[in-house]
Amino acid sequence: MGTQKDWNNWKETLGKAVDMGETVGMSDKTITNIAEKVGTFLSNNVNPSNEEERILKELWDVSNDNERKVLAGLVVKMVDK
Repeated sequence: MGTQKDWNNWKETLGKAVDMGETVGMSDKTITNIAEKVGTFLSNNVNPSNEEERILKELWDVSNDNERKVLAGLVVKMVDK
């Protein structure tokens, strides 16, 4: 149960950041570019704390630049409900 709560908290926090970016007028492209930079930082510097984060890290690590853009866009889309 704790893992599910952590994952949901992570998605909620990221969703709030996306909402804030939209509120200040950032384009979807800008938000996705920022998400890509954050994804690279997290992949390089943060140990995943649950299975969902481990899966995202593994996907990130095997992706090329174009695939990372797509993955970042999908994550933004997932949390921007």
